[in-house]
Amino acid sequence: MDDSTDVQSRQVEHRFKITRVGVTNVKKPIVVDRPTGKRTLNAIIDVYVDLPSDQKGSHMSRNVEVTSDLVDKTVREPVEGLENLAATMCKRLLKRHEYASYSEVDIRSDYFLEKTSPKGKSSLENYQIRAKAEGYRDREINKYIGVTVIGLTTCPCAMEGVREKLRKRYPDIAEELNEIPVITHNQRNKTTLMMEVPPEREVEVNDLIEIVENSLSSSTHEILKREDEAEVVIRAHENPKFVEDVVRDILSNILEKYEDFPDKTHMEVKSESEESIHKHNAMAERVTTFGKLRE
Repeated sequence: MDDSTDVQSRQVEHRFKITRVGVTNVKKPIVVDRPTGKRTLNAIIDVYVDLPSDQKGSHMSRNVEVTSDLVDKTVREPVEGLENLAATMCKRLLKRHEYASYSEVDIRSDYFLEKTSPKGKSSLENYQIRAKAEGYRDREINKYIGVTVIGLTTCPCAMEGVREKLRKRYPDIAEELNEIPVITHNQRNKTTLMMEVPPEREVEVNDLIEIVENSLSSSTHEILKREDEAEVVIRAHENPKFVEDVVRDILSNILEKYEDFPDKTHMEVKSESEESIHKHNAMAERVTTFGKLRE
């Protein structure tokens, strides 16, 4: 390239390093071949590198070229996992951006699983999955995989308050009220789990979805007939949970499922419930490593 047109390499007036620079919201189909089957994901991809203080601009077209070169060919040669694709892209980015010391790729997509309602009605349920990789020059690539699940929580605090009032209001059935779930307020819950995938290990997003869903008061479903609706409500009230309970249950179940993962394995869990009797939401989060949890 003629030096006069290579604006990115010109002298920098304010010599500050840039942590991330790149392109966002690149939309591509990605074909993934997992033990659970082959599927095409409509993905949104963000691609970054860092920029040293003596480099005026990043060659962003290289990010798009790397994305097209590696993602487009999955139509013919499916990848084994989104996190593996992101890691390969990170390595290629560092080769193309010789001035960069860091690269990052973030891939997000809708994801559908066939689920069955309590009374046996099948439907495709929507989830979100996310894969991320971080590359450092002359170091190992860090890979992450995650899911976002929409479900239902019911408030244990309000339930006990209601139980106490019902005992006074209906003294003839006070004893029975101790044995059954009573009314409380429902909350639509959104929980995200993101975890590192250690080298030579595999994490299946279906397993992560199951762990998160089982940690809520109840799963939710697109199609529910009258009997199903009642069953979901009863199930949720039999299993009331704070967002704190949701996060702690996920942490416990992850440790049990991946008991052989190294202590340095990173994990993030965030659970947020949209309150029905308040104008605010309730949120709990833990960012940690397996080692810290094991302590």
